[in-house]
Amino acid sequence: MATQIQAIRGMNDILPSQSPLWQYVEHHIHEVLSAYGYSELRTPLVESTDLFKRSIGEVTDIVEKEMYTFADRNDESITLRPEGTAGAVRAALQQGLLHNQVQRLWYMGPMFRYERPQKGRYRQFHQLGLECFGMAGPDIDAEVIILTARLWRRLGIDKAVSLQLNSLGTPESRKAHREALIAYLEKHQDKLDADSQKRLYSNPLRVLDSKNPETQAILTDAPMLLDYLDDESKQHFEQLKALLSAAGIEFEVNPKLVRGLDYYSKTVFEWVTDELGAQGTVCGGGRYDGLVEQLGGKPTPAVGFGMGIERLILLLETLKVVPETVYNHVDVYLVAAGENITAYAFQVAETIRNNVPGIRLQMNCGGGSFKSQMKKADKSGAHIAIIIGENELQEGTVAIKPLRGEGAQQVMSLPEATAWVAEQSFAE
Repeated sequence: MATQIQAIRGMNDILPSQSPLWQYVEHHIHEVLSAYGYSELRTPLVESTDLFKRSIGEVTDIVEKEMYTFADRNDESITLRPEGTAGAVRAALQQGLLHNQVQRLWYMGPMFRYERPQKGRYRQFHQLGLECFGMAGPDIDAEVIILTARLWRRLGIDKAVSLQLNSLGTPESRKAHREALIAYLEKHQDKLDADSQKRLYSNPLRVLDSKNPETQAILTDAPMLLDYLDDESKQHFEQLKALLSAAGIEFEVNPKLVRGLDYYSKTVFEWVTDELGAQGTVCGGGRYDGLVEQLGGKPTPAVGFGMGIERLILLLETLKVVPETVYNHVDVYLVAAGENITAYAFQVAETIRNNVPGIRLQMNCGGGSFKSQMKKADKSGAHIAIIIGENELQEGTVAIKPLRGEGAQQVMSLPEATAWVAEQSFAE
């Protein structure tokens, strides 16, 4: 017997029992994004490795440790996308989407990072990304955040997430802060954790993001970037906070919030939760006004976010806020028991599907006794069974039997049955 081939570690199947929840989340995402006038962008899973080195930054965990990078048959270095922003910028530049235009774009799909799989973190994971180009003011920052708040309300998790804000200012203000931060950390270098020591000179801002308790204690008196902001960045940040407050969005300013990618500037934000242990960030993003120019385009203001779908689904399951009806994928189960009934059963099934848009009707295939078919009907989760036996075949009728709740079995003509099914709430 041949050995079974297993899925690659950290890359998971989404089973039929799980996919209804994914579809539920995706449905709400689509509706919210549509309500704000965003357009979908679909980019390749594979990009040139240089794209991520130039955008994310070579001295980052993603580039140094986590990217799936290969040499193709032409010996060119290619990488499975570890995040979506760089590919979105590449596509927008290559396809001319940024020429004297503003863009509100979104995408959703798999990303890849080689890291230790754990709860809520996988090597192939799915991410919703949103990118806005050509708008420099704090109003678009506010819209992006308000949009996510609407999604939390739609999904019923708004009480379980909170918003953290910070401003990283301009490259010039970060340079002044960087010098002061390095000078401060050098005094405590021997007490920093290993990763922070490594980042001290290459990427000191990431030291602020350390999860090590001893390093965090050292950072209590470290210079904060907010104290080094230029006047324009300060004004931008104050206006953003005012807009969020006016919209009823509560937030906390977190001076240590820096995000993990080099391209951010000015606004950065995270939606966090206490419900998932260490994997507390549900959504994060901010402005990246220099990235388009960095990748070969003209200077273009931009803002966006990334949201892990697996982590969002884990939060929904943890909070038990998913309606039970989400998992019902059948409304009507058609039982065909008897000789030479199949052709009429197909006629009934197709007539109802044609006349009741959105109905989820599953027809029994493969034969079986009446009793076994009724067991399948009940197991399907359907609200009703439409039963066709030899009597129904001869008389051109169907029997309707409720499977959930009370109600007697009824015999109707096909037009009557079709009209009756259309009136039921499950068909809406």
